[in-house]
Amino acid sequence: MTIKLFVTGGTIDKRYNELNGGLSLDGTQIPDMLAQGRCLADISVETILLKDSLDIHAEDRDYICTHCLRCDSTQIIITHGTDTLSETAAVLAQKVHNKTIVLLGAMIPFVFKGSDALFNLGGAITAVQCLPVGVYINMNGQIFDWDQVIKNTQKGIFQVKI
Repeated sequence: MTIKLFVTGGTIDKRYNELNGGLSLDGTQIPDMLAQGRCLADISVETILLKDSLDIHAEDRDYICTHCLRCDSTQIIITHGTDTLSETAAVLAQKVHNKTIVLLGAMIPFVFKGSDALFNLGGAITAVQCLPVGVYINMNGQIFDWDQVIKNTQKGIFQVKI
């Protein structure tokens, strides 16, 4: 079975913009990451958004849901910015009931040394193949139920809700 991987943007795909010194989203790094990780899983990558998660709104979440509902695969991975990743996961959990969906992001862009992006992507690929139907978040080497996780901005990690 083919795993569907939807790219929506976020830090994982940001690059340094030498013109203004900021970070920008001008394409996805996911095919390069899959090649670097020597991934042999059958994965179909589709870019549906390229946004910072702070710029993702209700219409975008509905757009992501529509893609999940319409795709034939029952195993879906979504790259997403970490700031509103949990909000998108909540919408997916309400609307998509017959698929396994794993969302992931990165605290440091893939193109930067010390990035967690490749590790998180590898975890998500394994998780989507092993988990039952539901919505999950994969960060920091852990799989979280969508409603049992928070981003700890003080520590820069995702952790179980207390």
